Amino acid sequence: MNDAAEVFEPLQVDDPPVVAGYRLAARLGAGGMGRVYLSHTAGGRPVAIKVVRPELADDPDFRRRFGREIRAARRVRGAYTAELIDADADGTPPWLATLYVPGPSLAEAVHRRGPLPVPAVLWLMAGVAEALQAIHAAGIVHRDLKPSNVLLAADGPRVIDFGISLAADLTAYTATGAAAIGTPQFMAPEQALAGEITPATDVFALGQTAAFAALGEPLYGNGPAATVLYRIVHSAPELSRLPEPLRPLLARCLATDPTQRATLTEIVDWCRERLGTQTEAGAGPAVWREITGPEATIPAPAPVPAPGTAHTQLLSAPPYTQP
Repeated sequence: MNDAAEVFEPLQVDDPPVVAGYRLAARLGAGGMGRVYLSHTAGGRPVAIKVVRPELADDPDFRRRFGREIRAARRVRGAYTAELIDADADGTPPWLATLYVPGPSLAEAVHRRGPLPVPAVLWLMAGVAEALQAIHAAGIVHRDLKPSNVLLAADGPRVIDFGISLAADLTAYTATGAAAIGTPQFMAPEQALAGEITPATDVFALGQTAAFAALGEPLYGNGPAATVLYRIVHSAPELSRLPEPLRPLLARCLATDPTQRATLTEIVDWCRERLGTQTEAGAGPAVWREITGPEATIPAPAPVPAPGTAHTQLLSAPPYTQP
C-alpha cells in the first residue's frame, strides 16, 4: 500500500478536474458516501476531497443532516484526527475536504502484513483514544469506528469520518428500515439493539478495532450481520485468543454494560504506562514505523490549464455510479 501506484490512481474520464476550486491530482478511492480524490490547498498542502454520490446528494434530508454533521466536525481539533478544513453541504454535488493522511488504513495494513505486535496495538489504542477525546469534546459520537476509519501515519494513527458517515447511514436507515446504524462487526451491544448511543459506544468499538489489529480478524467473527450482532449481544468475547498483555484493558473496553467500560483517559494512561519512554517526543516506537513503512511520494498539485484549454473551471462533479 506504500507503492504510489497503489495509493494514487489516475483520474478517469468521468472524474471532474476541479471540485469547488480544488484542482484534483489523483483518485484515492471510493466509499459508502462517494469518491475520494487527492488535491492541494492554495499553499500546496495535500487534502482529501470526498465527493458525495448522486443518490445521497438528491436526498434533501441527507443534505440537511450532512450540513449539521459538517458544522459539528469543524469543531474537532486533535493530534490524532484528520481535520475537516472545508465543505459545502449545498454544493452540486455536496463535498468535503480533510487534511490528507499519508499512510494505509488499519484494515489495509493488517491485510498486508497480518496481526500487529503488542507495542503497535498499544500505540494504536492510545492514539485512537486521544482522537475520540477530541471528537467527544465537540459533542460527536463517531458511531462507526472501525479499522478502515483509522489511518496509520508515520507519527501515529488518525481517525477519519467522525460524525460525517452518520448522515449517510441515517439516509440508508430511513430507506431500508434497518434496526441499527454502523458496521456490524464493530458495533457495541446497545448499538446492535438500536439503544442509546453514548461515548462509551465508541469505547467498545475501540476495543473491537484493537482486537482486530492483534488478531488479524474481527473478534466476533464474520458472517451474516444478524449472526455477528447476535454474538455481540449474547456472547462474551473470547479474550483468550488475544495476547495476554492486552486482555485486561480490552476486557474493560468490551464490557456489555456501557457504564463499566474504561474511560478514554484510563485507556491512554494504561497504554502509555506500558509503552514507557517509547512515547516521548511525539514519535511512535520503531515497531510502529515498521508497520507503516516508507511514505509514498505524493503527486504534485495538478497544473492549471493554459487559457483557452477545455475544462479550465469545472466546479461540480459529473454523475457518479458507486462501484
